Parts: sequence; C-alpha cells; structure tokens
Amino acid sequence: MAKLEFDTYGKTKVRLMHVRRHRRGHEVREISVTVLFEGDFEIAFSEGDNSLVLPTDTMKNTVYVIARESRWSSIEELARALARHFLERLEHLERVIIEIEEVPWARIGDHATAFVQSGSERRYTKLAATPLIETFIAGIKGLQILKTANSAFSGFLRDEFTTLLETQDRLLGTVLEAEWTYAADGLTDEFAFNEVHEEIGRILLDSFAYHHSQSVQQTLFTMGQAVLDQVDTVLDIHLVMPNKHCLLVDLARFGLDNPNEVFVPTDEPSGYIEARMTR
Repeated sequence: MAKLEFDTYGKTKVRLMHVRRHRRGHEVREISVTVLFEGDFEIAFSEGDNSLVLPTDTMKNTVYVIARESRWSSIEELARALARHFLERLEHLERVIIEIEEVPWARIGDHATAFVQSGSERRYTKLAATPLIETFIAGIKGLQILKTANSAFSGFLRDEFTTLLETQDRLLGTVLEAEWTYAADGLTDEFAFNEVHEEIGRILLDSFAYHHSQSVQQTLFTMGQAVLDQVDTVLDIHLVMPNKHCLLVDLARFGLDNPNEVFVPTDEPSGYIEARMTR
C-alpha cells in the first residue's frame, strides 16, 4: 500500500497591481504571489475527503483582501501578513510558504501618476512560516550587469583541446541571481526590509564594479563576502553568475584593428558559476 511521504498544495502566480495613492503622488507595486500549504491533508489524497482543504481559489481571493487591508511597504511584510492570516485560521496547517516576486516600476521624471517599468530584474522573497518560526529568504534575479575594464582571465588549466587565449582585458557580463537568508532573531515586525534590500543591492553592485577581477569565481566570492561583512542580519548568500560572453570581432580582414571596441554578445553557450557563502 502506498504511503504519503510528502504533500503540499496551493495557488501559484496570483498577479496583483497595487496602487497606493498619496497627495504627493502614487506608488505602484506589481507582484506575483504563490501560496503553498503543508499539514494534515492526507485524507484528501488517500480518501478524497476535502473537509480540511481550503480551496486554492480562496487563497487567491485572500491575497487580494490582505493586500487591501494590511499596511505593507515591502513584499516581505505582505508575505508575513498572509502567512499569519492562514496560520491563525487553520489549526491543521503546519507550515505555509509564501513566495512573492516583484516587477520594478518607477515614476516618469517627476510625474506623480505616470510610470515606466524600470528594469529586467525581479525582487523576490520566500517566507516559510510555522506557528512558532518565520524564515525569510530574499533576493534579486535577472539583474544584467557588465564591466568593460578590470577583468582578466589567465593562468588557467590547459589540455589538448584548449583554444582559449589568456587575457588581461576582457568584457565581463552576467545576469546576476542573488539570494540570501535573514537571521530570524533580527526580524522584528519593524524590520526595515526595503532599506536592507536596497543596501544589499548596492553592496553587490559596488563590489562588482570596483573589484579587479581575475575570474568570475573570484568576483562572485568578493561580492558575497562584502554582503556578509557589511550586513549583520544576513546568515548566508547564494549567488549565480553565468558568464555571458562578448566575443571580440576580428576586423583584420577588413584592414582594421579592433582595440577592444567591437564585440558580438552571445547568450549561448555561456559559462556557469554558482556558490553559496555563509558565516
């Protein structure tokens, strides 16, 4: 007889555009919310008994209601409000996971009510909450960054199939994914999620920009180390940095030199570098 080892259910990608209207201007937040339940739902699977199953359509509606009724300025605060709502109402719910991804919007100039999507990156958070513990993971993905100097790659291992030339001057481009875990003991209800998120983003970009890179691996480690050194509330950080190659075009056949000015950007294949750092 089959035994249920693990189960979860919920609603994914509940999309929401939230407009907060102030006299000085409006604020726009576009988000996508996923809600997942874990708990005593075995009879729903084994016997078709739905008496403990809250419909996923109800989860969707709850997202809209809590977004309206609660006062939130960060996606983490909204995730916390949703998790506490479900845990307080459903005694058989052992754990709820709330994932929220945000699309960035910014005002057009000084206009109070007109906006432009401000980038390809996405801010996100994942809250795993029980009645006793809240664990927050937050991050950024899809952040395209590039440096045109202070990037080298040399002294690498060679074999009979190696054709890559060593260089002390190359383009270094990547699409950054960064994910970090907050220390639970520092997350009061007044924790400044937005300010800390902005600080971590600034540290990552500054480290990328100012580091004299010998490899993507070294730059990645430098970026993660900087966050751990400067932000006490971060327990660990996980970075993914694919090496998005820009290939120097050979213009010699046209009688021209190419002093690192004309490149062909490529998406595939790309190098892949990933690491997790902790204290």
